Amino acid sequence: MTMITSQRPSTGSGRSPAEAAALIRGVSPVLEVPFTDDGEIAVEDFRRVVRYVVGTGVTSVMFPGFAGEFYKLSEEERRLLTEILITEVRELTVDTGTEVAVIAAVQDHATRLAVQRARWSVEAGADAINLLPPHLLAPSASAIEAHLRTVLAAVPDTAVVLQYAPAETGTSLDPQGLAGLVRDHPNLVLVKVESSPPGPYIAELGRLDPPIPAVEGYAGVQLPDAFRRGCVGTQPGCSLTEVYCEIWRRFSDGDLAGGDRLHARLLPYISYWMLDTERIIATEKMISYRRGLIQSPHCRPPRHDLDAEELAMIDRFLAEFGDLLPSLR
Repeated sequence: MTMITSQRPSTGSGRSPAEAAALIRGVSPVLEVPFTDDGEIAVEDFRRVVRYVVGTGVTSVMFPGFAGEFYKLSEEERRLLTEILITEVRELTVDTGTEVAVIAAVQDHATRLAVQRARWSVEAGADAINLLPPHLLAPSASAIEAHLRTVLAAVPDTAVVLQYAPAETGTSLDPQGLAGLVRDHPNLVLVKVESSPPGPYIAELGRLDPPIPAVEGYAGVQLPDAFRRGCVGTQPGCSLTEVYCEIWRRFSDGDLAGGDRLHARLLPYISYWMLDTERIIATEKMISYRRGLIQSPHCRPPRHDLDAEELAMIDRFLAEFGDLLPSLR
């Protein structure tokens, strides 16, 4: 059994909301949580995941999201891994000189707990908060707004990314209402848009007064359209970070046709994997395992168990993108 010991929290990262927001650009992977075959967290594998992802050249990472199975972690495990992430990123920053922002996720339904987690994350050294609106038992629009305002006010000197994931949560967020939040809480610096399609919502955010920058999620299924409509980044899972980085590099360099071609090769895979969240979690874990990044593809149940055809699809994917996804063994 893995022994869980908490590290001593620090007293914040010292980055302003604007400084953190400037780093949350391009590809901002959501980190996975490796487990052992018997379901314990694999601490050293998690450290390796952090070092690998930061080594791809990204300037921000998020943890724990849906891709990190946050809903399957104990409070003790979650805090330990967050502290490890912050420590590893700080050490890598010192070693390489690369600036990387850590985005700590807050998904608590109770406003009191969300405030506590946000404050703890900032004290532990996180540069930004990813805030998922409450959604259990269909809270009213006014209750959701009150929740968001309370959390934003609790960490006024820290960047906040608001996650809009209507398919997963059923929560609707009116862009005009978000503009009011930004005017009252300027630490709300970005919206992560995971609606389908995300492009029109991203474009509407950009037309607000003040405009709200957006990053796109949902595994980048509709990344080309989102880029053209003004998104400043994408937040996929982390097992194929290099592929997303190359797509984003082409788009940023003005090679839209080249980015489209690479995305078109990726799309048949991610469009199938994203049919449900547990499927893409299991798939990304298997990709990381087959690349040699983690020692087990285990997902804590309830989970999606990959069948023979899905495993063969992963093999085809790794063969097709082998130039961008070398073995890490």
